[in-house]
Amino acid sequence: MSRGAGLITVEEHRARVLAAAAPLPVESVPLAAAHGLCLAEPIAAREPVPPWRNSAMDGYAVRHADLAPGLPAELRVVADLPAGSGLDPALGPGEAARIMTGAPLPTDADTVVPIELTDRGTETVRIESDPGPGRHVREAGEDKAPGDPVAPAGAVATPEVISALASTGHGAVPARRRPRLAVIATGSELVEPGRPLERGRIPDSNSLLVAGLAREAGAEVAAALRVGDDAGELERAVAGCAAADLVVLTGGVSVGAHDPVKELFSGGDEVRFDRVSMQPGKPQAFGRLAAGPLLFGLPGNPVSAWVSFHVFVEPALRAMQGRSPVVPEPVPAVARSPWRARTERDQYLPAVIADLPEGRTVAPAAAGGSGSHLVASLAGANGYAIVPAGAGRVAAGDVVA
Repeated sequence: MSRGAGLITVEEHRARVLAAAAPLPVESVPLAAAHGLCLAEPIAAREPVPPWRNSAMDGYAVRHADLAPGLPAELRVVADLPAGSGLDPALGPGEAARIMTGAPLPTDADTVVPIELTDRGTETVRIESDPGPGRHVREAGEDKAPGDPVAPAGAVATPEVISALASTGHGAVPARRRPRLAVIATGSELVEPGRPLERGRIPDSNSLLVAGLAREAGAEVAAALRVGDDAGELERAVAGCAAADLVVLTGGVSVGAHDPVKELFSGGDEVRFDRVSMQPGKPQAFGRLAAGPLLFGLPGNPVSAWVSFHVFVEPALRAMQGRSPVVPEPVPAVARSPWRARTERDQYLPAVIADLPEGRTVAPAAAGGSGSHLVASLAGANGYAIVPAGAGRVAAGDVVA
């Protein structure tokens, strides 16, 4: 349901975004290049893990029956089996094979005696203590058998997942490629970070912010640009990003006299401008360019851009990669301190969320609250609090999402 004069809800705007964010094609990706990608299909083991019966210790592979008559026992060493050996020496009565951890166990052996329980002999070995029948042996398929599930569809290829896939016989996986994202920060006031600031100028933090957030969300950053308040300059920059899957603009979507995004796209049917019932982040633009990329127009204030990315752009990136959930489920937390909320719009407050012994707590990242200009305080934020319109104020001890 829309709320307020000319306002739409966060859910309405996000639904439009997700309806346009189709999953990207599936590719076969070598494991070495798969880190961070989203698996498009469930993956099952092709090979058993371990692939063969092997030793769990450095020691001697023996037939336990040879220890039964009594200890100490002296056995003849007939083979030496380092890790990686493919030998399968026959072991007769009274015979043993020296074996290293991970080496395949001889078919005739059923027990490994750790080297510490022996005299470490090379031609004969004296065994001083019985570890017990079947000890220190890893059975083939003990961890995974062929056909056992390894990773579900939608799982992210973390180093742990990639290691498991390699161990179970896979060299490549079906995955959706990384979305290609271009970010263009607009505003004649923006200068390269680190330069001395003249009166009226500010550092461009938005292009770095959005590019970093995009990488964290699994995207490839195809371009990170900065343009002034000139619609022609912006048009040329956007045209140069035609190969991207998404183009994210910051600034120029409000009602100012020098807003190049509105000047470039108003009156056409490619991009729609909306006022969303949220604070910060009310002015939003979204559409699809004729060349193909989705286009997001986010507010230029950095905190507004940060909130808008998390609420609208990141879900689109997740949907394009097949990640689940597309939108994270809010969790309850207790306010550690009071803050002023909004009455007319939902508040999305950059926050410090902490899991303490007494439970999960939340507090504003900035002492000034949710002001869209409080960019330096974003360094402390690890999430955001959502306070519905009408609350007016959050008291210490209140439970919020």
